[in-house]
Amino acid sequence: MKWISPGGLILKQPPDSQLDLTESCLPLDRRRYGRLVDVQRAGEGGREFQRVSDELRARIADGTYPLGTLLPSQRDLAAELDVSRDTVQKVLRELVGEGLIESRQGSGSRVVRVPVTQPSAGLHGRLRGGPTLGPLLDEAFERPQVTLDVYSLTAESLAAHLTVQAERIAGGHITPQSVVLRLILPSEDLSLPYPRAKDDPADPRLANRLRLIGARSVESMSRRFVELGEFVDTVSFEVRRAPLTPAFKLYLLNGSQALQAPYEVIERDIRLDSGEVVSALDVLGFRAAITRHVTNADPDSHDTFFVDSWQRWFDSVWNQVAVAQSK
Repeated sequence: MKWISPGGLILKQPPDSQLDLTESCLPLDRRRYGRLVDVQRAGEGGREFQRVSDELRARIADGTYPLGTLLPSQRDLAAELDVSRDTVQKVLRELVGEGLIESRQGSGSRVVRVPVTQPSAGLHGRLRGGPTLGPLLDEAFERPQVTLDVYSLTAESLAAHLTVQAERIAGGHITPQSVVLRLILPSEDLSLPYPRAKDDPADPRLANRLRLIGARSVESMSRRFVELGEFVDTVSFEVRRAPLTPAFKLYLLNGSQALQAPYEVIERDIRLDSGEVVSALDVLGFRAAITRHVTNADPDSHDTFFVDSWQRWFDSVWNQVAVAQSK
């Protein structure tokens, strides 16, 4: 098995640091990743409850949390959704009461039913009728040879969906022979226009927070690939950094599909780890609307030209501009 570290070094076996199965790296059926892209103020408990409730329902409805799988732990959900653990507990109790999940002490919360009526499309841009990432990755991972070329701001959504695919593989539901992922992220020392505090654009805390989110995403995927090595003949994960500010996220799937989603700039409040809330300019990432293009037999068709053009763009940045991520 070939395994490539995030720095691009080919290893015969993963380093010990990648095998440290701490609480942040539970077995495949025990983890989910995701982050609500809107943060509520401390005094708005009712709105926080509704937002978390709508978000979890949307993830169950669109397959981010598939039927029969476990939700993240309460602590992880609270951290990722930027709410209190008490709010998460109240939402989970509501979902249990409606029969969407089952919760058992020490075993977590498992999805047992998908809602028939999906949440309001006004709250969830990814449910507005356009393609969503989950089903498209499901389809891509059902091929014998899986190749993913991804350009993103933090790859947080990708990390969440990769965990789902890893569980499908570990459970024997799909059996790819190889999984290869190349990921381009912004250079770590690049000054980005977002997220940025409105009152003090020079405030470094939001940039540091973004770098931490990206680092956690890469760490999560690194561990998923270590685990995938037990089930897949060939796995390869490589990260490179480019001095570019992503205005969109790009997924190139198996050389035949291009998924593109723009980062919409918004004003929102961001809660820091200290509990302080900062008014900021940020971007919608997790809920960004996706445009899909698929190659066909006509080499001159719009979709084929689109996919081929963006594949050439990715390859050019990968080979000419991006550099291996520092360890």
